[in-house]
Amino acid sequence: MDHGGHGMNMDLPPFTLGRGLEFSADPFFLIGCAVALALYGYGVVRLRRRGDGWPVNRIVLFVIGVLSIALVMCTRLNDYGMVMFSVHMVQHMVISMVSPILLLLGAPVTLALRALPVAGRGSTGPRELLLKLLHSRYMKIITHPVFTIPLFIASLYGLYFTPLFDFLMESKTGHIAMMVHFLAVGLVFFWPIMGVDPGPHRPGYVMRMLELFAGMPFHAFFGIALMMASQPMVKAYENPPASLGIDALGDQSAAGGIAWAFSEIPSVLVLIALVFQWYRSDQRTAKRSDRAADRDGDQELKAYNAYLASLQARGQ
Repeated sequence: MDHGGHGMNMDLPPFTLGRGLEFSADPFFLIGCAVALALYGYGVVRLRRRGDGWPVNRIVLFVIGVLSIALVMCTRLNDYGMVMFSVHMVQHMVISMVSPILLLLGAPVTLALRALPVAGRGSTGPRELLLKLLHSRYMKIITHPVFTIPLFIASLYGLYFTPLFDFLMESKTGHIAMMVHFLAVGLVFFWPIMGVDPGPHRPGYVMRMLELFAGMPFHAFFGIALMMASQPMVKAYENPPASLGIDALGDQSAAGGIAWAFSEIPSVLVLIALVFQWYRSDQRTAKRSDRAADRDGDQELKAYNAYLASLQARGQ
């Protein structure tokens, strides 16, 4: 297969981490990452200029999320990913399961809603358009688990085990489209689960955990299928360049192991985040109850004690 459209040398030396991390930018993702950081930074600066705060931890998480995309798309990992299934799988897993989680924890939608100015009466500005999109029927559909879970699964089995993957790998545009798809699927899948930004689908914490674990076993099964296969299952990687010094079946097995491992790691990270969010939500609820009790002299408790006393009096 000719990968010349990617502007890369097919005679790559054997893969090492050092070689993989050398700078080799894909212009599309380099510009996209720069724009994302600039827009986020503009939002934070705009808030602080008017005296509003924005959590530092959200800034850090968002920046790391953007840098994780740059790590796999703007280094030679992207070059090696064209000829090594294992490296491609690292790209896929990071951009679909790590980057989205970090980006969503940065709460970019909430930042945009707070930073964008409110349009005048009778007019529609960017903030109003964003709110309209958030509450649209389209968003209700694409963030519902009936849609997100099958999409998440189909992005594995429907892509790698059909000719579609080979078709996309034949051109630079196809490869970029595939990676954008992975990122979009990850964002759509994890958005309602993380629950940081507002959205039309906002389940409770137990349902979020169920949604998270509903898709993960399919990731594990996909990885195991690659590891146990007795022949190359993806045509694009069945004849790796001799300069790499790798075996196609061994490289595929490594790719399966990476897919299997990544089905576990993000699950644990998201679970920790959900438990922390749940704890903070309970703490806020308890504080609101305490403030209400202070304001009304704990009338609710007094009423309950009076009710118990009345029951006791009737029982005598």
